[in-house]
Amino acid sequence: MSVVEKVSEEDSHAKVVDAVVVRFAGDSGDGMQLTGTNFTEATAIYGNDLATFPDFPAEIRAPAGATFGVSAFQIYFGSEDVTTAGDDVDVLVAMNPAALITNLKDLVSGGLIIVDTDAFTDKNMTRAGYKTNPLEDGSLDGYRVMAIDITKQVLESVKPYGLTHKFAVRCKNMWTLGLVMWLFERSRDATVEGLNKKFGKMPDIRDANIAALNAGHAYGETAELPTGVEVYRVPRAEVEPGLYRNTTGTEALAFGLIAGGQLANVPIVFASYPITPASSLLHTLSGQKQFDVLTFQAEDEIAAACAAIGASFAGSLGITSSAGPGISLKGEAISLAAATELPLVIVNTQRGGPSTGLPTKTEQSDLNQALFGRHADTSLPVVSCSTSSDCFDAAIEAVRIATKYRTPVILL
Repeated sequence: MSVVEKVSEEDSHAKVVDAVVVRFAGDSGDGMQLTGTNFTEATAIYGNDLATFPDFPAEIRAPAGATFGVSAFQIYFGSEDVTTAGDDVDVLVAMNPAALITNLKDLVSGGLIIVDTDAFTDKNMTRAGYKTNPLEDGSLDGYRVMAIDITKQVLESVKPYGLTHKFAVRCKNMWTLGLVMWLFERSRDATVEGLNKKFGKMPDIRDANIAALNAGHAYGETAELPTGVEVYRVPRAEVEPGLYRNTTGTEALAFGLIAGGQLANVPIVFASYPITPASSLLHTLSGQKQFDVLTFQAEDEIAAACAAIGASFAGSLGITSSAGPGISLKGEAISLAAATELPLVIVNTQRGGPSTGLPTKTEQSDLNQALFGRHADTSLPVVSCSTSSDCFDAAIEAVRIATKYRTPVILL
């Protein structure tokens, strides 16, 4: 959570812009999701409106340097209302050649690229599909490039803490985060606090990460940077003073379902079978038992739907969730709930593509399935979320309709 206060903008020589899109990209093991999350928290505390888009591969662990193993985190933040995660990227952080080649197409002309030159080895460039070094062949002349030996800088900054090379190199995401925080005048306090909590029992790792974070920030302050690279300031958004929090669609859904159950005065039984990208809802609700929520991990999709129906039959509100392929398997059970006039909420976290599709990608693509995917043309209400924050209200509405009209409701 963050407390946003109305304060005057401090004097600065930074270039003032209304909004910026930043994308962090690297191997799955480079910590790009953590980097993006920490930058998001710092940006929220600063007072910008924002939206984020985590993008990670379907592979459990792709080979290092492979283009299909690139993990990315995008944040769009500004001084006005932000409603999407943005399209064109203004600042691209590419930790290796694969991250550069897969994301360069989205960078605006004249955009800023931050790269780790130590990762641009012949092996990595060949694996990514480069025939020549893009940092030397002129192909990046249309952009502003900060080519930094990040790995070398990191190893030097964490040397006093005695980490092995393996653990020392892992600190490079914090070094890069420190540099980007300098670029946008972000405070490192929340990140340092988070590192203290996460690695409190591992002081060497904690101190090394904090040192790397500070070293990256110091590099930006003291290094002789390329022409055109300057500090940016995005003014605070006009928001009412108060207590705010960043939220994901999953968190908003979970709290909305809980609130709906409280408003309807019925206990919630959430029965689900793990499936990406819907599994996080089961994980989130499992930690909310104090709100009269019972969670059940079933052996398959059909069993999950039938367990939820059984809960509704017994007087609770049955809720189940899945992605598109799982909703197909639940079809007969959903029709049963309609036939027996039992309240049931079915959450469809829509997965991209047909059939098994793209498990780690989401897409607004299952509307026709939701409207017509049952036997005997059985109709039922369908509620669709428009934004992550809208998931809260949409979940309450789905529960209200299900309990008032004794019907299954699909929540997209």
